[in-house]
Amino acid sequence: MQNREQWGSKLGFILAASGSAVGLGNIWKYPHMAGENGGGAFTIVYLICILVVGLPIVIAEFVIGRKTQLSPVGAFETVAPKSNWKWVGMLGVASAFVILSFYGVVGGWTLKYTLISLTGGFSQLAGDPETSGTLFDSFIKGALAPILWQIVFMGFTIFVIVQGVKGGIEKWTKIMMPAILVILVVLMIRGLTLPNGTQALDFLFKPKFEDLTASSIVLALGHSFFTLSLGMGTMITYGSYLRKDQNLLSSALWIIFLDTLIAMMAGVAIFATVFAMGADPGAGPGLIFVVLPTIFPKIVGGAIWGTLFFFLLFMAALTSAISILEVITAYFIDEKGWGREKATIIFGSVVTVVGAFCSLSMGAFNITSFMDISFFDVLDYLSSKYMLPIGGMLTALFVLYRWGVPNFITEMVLGMDDHNINPAVVRILFMVSAAVVGFILLNEIIATITGTPIIG
Repeated sequence: MQNREQWGSKLGFILAASGSAVGLGNIWKYPHMAGENGGGAFTIVYLICILVVGLPIVIAEFVIGRKTQLSPVGAFETVAPKSNWKWVGMLGVASAFVILSFYGVVGGWTLKYTLISLTGGFSQLAGDPETSGTLFDSFIKGALAPILWQIVFMGFTIFVIVQGVKGGIEKWTKIMMPAILVILVVLMIRGLTLPNGTQALDFLFKPKFEDLTASSIVLALGHSFFTLSLGMGTMITYGSYLRKDQNLLSSALWIIFLDTLIAMMAGVAIFATVFAMGADPGAGPGLIFVVLPTIFPKIVGGAIWGTLFFFLLFMAALTSAISILEVITAYFIDEKGWGREKATIIFGSVVTVVGAFCSLSMGAFNITSFMDISFFDVLDYLSSKYMLPIGGMLTALFVLYRWGVPNFITEMVLGMDDHNINPAVVRILFMVSAAVVGFILLNEIIATITGTPIIG
């Protein structure tokens, strides 16, 4: 593809791909899981998992994208012509569509809460989680307000993608990723200097091996895979904009490092504040939108800290949403010959409409009420429990059994100084990665059918 857009710099690509990996899950999910499952012991297991399970698939997606210079469907079709492997690419595009539908809704929530904090709205919630919970519940169940905020969030996402790879994605992630790091450092320092704030370091990083169970290890395995945006074509799409001189191994390691660093920094910032104010560190997902708004007003300058935190959340959500929409846009550019602006606006709008039904399902209008679960949760469950792991597992199997490890290595080593890559080690890593993701998938299927997972 002679006229394909490319990244302007190696740093721009690393920041963009890191932005894709860094999302809302990093800010609350990893810290909560670590604190409840062995602290530092969980972190050690998680880091091992991310290197053994996540790293091979990250590199595989980059290599497939760079080799073909195409988005997922065209990439698999090019490497394995006239075969069914293109459906792995189709699954990736479908996963991106499903995920962005509900992700945009939560992105809207972060914007709304940024505004509430900025205008001093948290002051009435000080030390009152019940009122805070009622406020959040009434907001997300509203028919109009959450959809309006979702539209604003998706508007930002579409705005960035329309401007292209270098002028949009790279330009804005070069601004947002450093801003995320700076805000996290400021929030960490503020949290750790509060009374009892340093308890967060013990909670997150002191190894508690007695709390590390088989279930904890499965959690670490699962999160190591999901945190890197694998299985939905984002890394293939981003890889397709690379030049041949990019060192894919070092790039992947940098992305994993930044993704994990931000998750840990977020954990310190959040739990230092939680412990300082005597709140419940085990509040789970409600910690962000229910508990923290009751804590910030009790801190000097709380409106500032609250605004910074929710703006941080917004940027983390936006960097991920950008990468997800780019998968869908790139498909229509590559496979259907559409212009970037047309593809982005049309399918950004379609995703927004589906997202509106996700939002409405939190309240009175739920099109999946017959399943006793909201449409929002159906899409979340379908994508995270099935679509992503299937996509990731099949990508590993594709390299092993269709493309071949030698062909994979030939493309991978371009841009690397050291070409001494042992095919046997690569083969083992892909086999382990596929087997682990396959087990996570099987564990979920058995849990769904029998009500009891193998481990969990």
